[in-house]
Amino acid sequence: MKASGIIGIVLIIVGVIVLTSRGIPFVTKEKVAEVGPLQVTKETKRTIPLPPILGAVALAGGIVLVVLGAKKA
Repeated sequence: MKASGIIGIVLIIVGVIVLTSRGIPFVTKEKVAEVGPLQVTKETKRTIPLPPILGAVALAGGIVLVVLGAKKA
């Protein structure tokens, strides 16, 4: 399999993941107060939203690369 086919498969997988997920979740920790040996921290859960069009473009690009890679082989 050529490089274009492998990249196409990776793009298809990424596109499906983006279309099925709501974004990339992550947690940030912030120090709120520090009094002597006592520390108070705050955890905040956040999500980087990913637009569905991004997944659709990745999926379509992956399909095109796989098809073109198969025709050249």
